[in-house]
Amino acid sequence: MKNKVLTVLCILFGLMMINSGLNKFFNYMPMPEMSEEMMQIMGGFMTIKWIFPLVAIVEIIGGVLIAIPKKRALGAIVILPVMIGIFVHHLVHDMAGIAIAAILLAINIWAIIANWDKYRPIIEN
Repeated sequence: MKNKVLTVLCILFGLMMINSGLNKFFNYMPMPEMSEEMMQIMGGFMTIKWIFPLVAIVEIIGGVLIAIPKKRALGAIVILPVMIGIFVHHLVHDMAGIAIAAILLAINIWAIIANWDKYRPIIEN
């Protein structure tokens, strides 16, 4: 039962990451209202022209991988740096989104813990 719950959560998580990545390329979802501080942060990201495409590609690839059960271990590791960045961003700059960020990070960590045996050979000598 626990495995089925994780599979459903990982598929939903993967779809959210794919959607987020595609939105960075095609801008089909409207941006929420942003504070002045957030506008400055976004402006800084926009001056670094390669950062959003890189994050989008990682979100899409990680989302696809985490949704596929046999590739979930790889997808969870690929998407982890992006999820940590999202969580820390909401923790520091936008507390309104911290709940969703925490839930998504928890799903990501759960996927890593559930696949820990696949990471063990990399960590151990």
